[in-house]
Parts: sequence; structure tokens; C-alpha cells
Amino acid sequence: MADIAAAVAVMVGMGAFFGIVLALAWRFLRVPEDPRLEVVEDLLPGNNCGACGEPGCAAFAQRVLGAELSPGKCTVADAGTLEEIADFLGVGVGAEERRIARLRCAGGASSVPALAEYRGMASCRGAVVVDDGAQGCVWGCLGYGDCERVCTFDAIHMNEDRLPVVEPELCTACADCVDVCPRDLFVLVPESQRLFVQCSSPLAGEAALARCTVACDACGRCALDAPPGTVEMADGLPLVHYDGERTPTPNATWRCPTGAITWLAGRQFEEPEEERPARRSHG
Repeated sequence: MADIAAAVAVMVGMGAFFGIVLALAWRFLRVPEDPRLEVVEDLLPGNNCGACGEPGCAAFAQRVLGAELSPGKCTVADAGTLEEIADFLGVGVGAEERRIARLRCAGGASSVPALAEYRGMASCRGAVVVDDGAQGCVWGCLGYGDCERVCTFDAIHMNEDRLPVVEPELCTACADCVDVCPRDLFVLVPESQRLFVQCSSPLAGEAALARCTVACDACGRCALDAPPGTVEMADGLPLVHYDGERTPTPNATWRCPTGAITWLAGRQFEEPEEERPARRSHG
């Protein structure tokens, strides 16, 4: 009995000792939190989407307070909110262009032949390991909606052709769709970059079209029609340059026989008619 009492006394004594040590450490070693942190964090959208490059809004607010980032780095908040944060902190808003997820493929179910009937898991990551989902194009979208399911902002929905359509106004550029796609088809691009190549096949000519009727056939007309220096052919696909002296224009899309290079006006695959220039002949 005496041993039990002694053990209890020792445990109580140790608890009291460490409690005092922790109390003293908190009293003398704690770093006071900037009272502005909570204000800035409350003003932010609270999406914790990671579009700013930080793991969440709290981390972003901390770096804004430390003058490491400007409020404008948050591309999800509206202009009024960013101005309010900047005025509160007495700093400039800063400029950061909003980015949107785009799919480097336009080959839906109606464009890509099926080589066999796939009966496996209804998942892109599952299908890609089972004979590539039995699809004719091994570079295109598998169409099972992993990206739709992983998007926590409801910014992606599958259309009737089994292609993921991104809602630009809802996309936060969190990159979840980029990470989940087993074929690396999603990319995050600045909203102003409207000339976009929606194909990833390295094949050319009839070999490309046999696998997908809307594939790039590497004809090179886009590079010829575009302003000099804005589009070049590389590995069988158009490569668009936004860092040159000239700006890409819709001209590059005018003679594309398949629509593999397109001028985006909002949702991908759903461009309004007024944004579609009349195509010239292929001669």
C-alpha cells in the first residue's frame, strides 16, 4: 500500500513540476500573435484552396502580414475584399492574374473509338492500368470523372460526351484535378491566355485521326496563320508562346481542320457562336 501511495505522490509531483514549467514557458517564451492576423484571415474567402501557393488562408494571412506576399496573390477573393485588406494593412494590393484549370484534350466518347468493352472500376486511375480503359487514344481523357469527384468547389462537371467541363467562375486553381488525372491532362493557365491546344497526342496525320477524330494532325496551319513567333510546332503539337513581343490571336484557329487548337471564351468545349471565327478553306 505504501508503494502505491509513493507512486501516486511521484506522479502528482511530476505533473505539478511540468505544469509549472509549461506555465513559465508560456509566460516568458511565447511569441505574441499579431492582432491583425485574425482580421485579415476573416476577410479572406476561407476556401483554403491553395491557389496562392500556401496550404490555407491562415498561412497566407501570416505571410501577407510579414510582407512576404501581397494581398493580390489571392486570386479567389474579389477586388473589393483585396482592397479592404490592403487598406487595413497599409500596403499595395499587388497584381496576380487569376488562373483556370484547362484540359489538354477534346476527345470525348463520340470522337475516340473503343477497342473493347471496358468493365472495370469506373475510375480513370483504375481504367488506366487495365489496358488503358480499352480506348483508341492512349493520351486522351478516360472520361470516368475522377476530376469531378475530387473538386471540392463543384467547378467541374462531366458533359454528355464524357469530358470534364470546368466552370471558370468557380475554379480556384487549387490543382486537385491536376494531381488526380492519371494522364496529366489538366493544366492551370492564366485566364487571359485564350489560345489553347486541347490535344496531347504526339501522332501526326492519319495515324492521329484514326485514334481520335478531333486530334491534332500536326498539319502546322496554326503556326503559319498565327502572328510570327506566337505558335510553333514541337513534337507534333502546336506550342503557344505568350512571352514574346506579339500576342497570340484567334487567327491560329481559322484553318485547323479538327479544332485541336481553339480560342477559349469561357467554358471549354462550349464556346458561344459569336466567338467562333469562320474557318477558311484548307487549301
